[in-house]
Amino acid sequence: MYIGQAFKVLHDWWRYLIGIFIVIGAVLIGQLPFTAAVLFQAFKNGEGLSDLNETRMMQLLEPNLNLFLMLIPFAVGLVAVLLVSKYLHKQSITNLSTTRPKIDWSRFWFVFVLWGVTSSSLVLLDYGFNPDHYELNFKLVPFIILCFIAILLVPLQTSFEEYLFRGYLMQGIGVLVKNKWIPLVITSLIFGLLHIANPEVDKLGHVIMVYYIGTGLFLGIMTLMDEGLELALGFHAANNLFTALLVTADWTAFQTHSILKDMNDPETMGMGEIFVPVFVIFPILLFILSKKYKWSNWKEKLFGKVEVIQNSRDDIVE
Repeated sequence: MYIGQAFKVLHDWWRYLIGIFIVIGAVLIGQLPFTAAVLFQAFKNGEGLSDLNETRMMQLLEPNLNLFLMLIPFAVGLVAVLLVSKYLHKQSITNLSTTRPKIDWSRFWFVFVLWGVTSSSLVLLDYGFNPDHYELNFKLVPFIILCFIAILLVPLQTSFEEYLFRGYLMQGIGVLVKNKWIPLVITSLIFGLLHIANPEVDKLGHVIMVYYIGTGLFLGIMTLMDEGLELALGFHAANNLFTALLVTADWTAFQTHSILKDMNDPETMGMGEIFVPVFVIFPILLFILSKKYKWSNWKEKLFGKVEVIQNSRDDIVE
């Protein structure tokens, strides 16, 4: 049982509280270069702090520099989560990642390729049917630089979010309440609400929180049903990486030198872009994964109690 893994290591509630403060502190430190660069550029342009809303901040810096600096806090945060687990909880990376004897990278790559191909195909199909909705944004040299930045740092960003929400917090809340549905719901809500400052919320309205919270639930369900983070890590990495490389827009959190630029007016976009992924595509993906990995006993794995597992020295980091 994935959440029960935490019973094998030091799992006092105060350790998780201290751990969260350490991770938040690390992320704030990681944000300093981006904040300094944005403030420097704003003052250089003669703009004041009152002019710096979320959308404007995304536009001040050259897109590749902007993306690089935006992703640094996540890389720092990932290091913090892993160090907190190792030294504060005496927990190995494997124990935090999966119930399997070792991390199953074949699972990661399967869903990475599956969702990478699917999401890219959907974008390219839409471009084929609605070319007027896009602008060709491709510039060779900036795109090559984007590829280096994205391939190196985007997986660190998504891994940080998965290890924090579906890993560290899911296990921590689970051993506290000793059931599975409460940590699933709480981590999904926190994951969604942390996106509330994104420029997309400004343009699309708070209805887009359905997508963010729904994505959190989808990733949490994958983690609990598969008894590990591998599938969630692969899906999230593919989702953000292929999005960064394929399509950007003036109103999104990722401003990149992508191949295409979405020229749609976000205020006139249909609800299909928000509701179809959550209520159609994600359930289909869960069905495919359940067949491939022979998931069963859904009620117990999603709503059952968390059983206490006795400590095992194999999972304790010396």
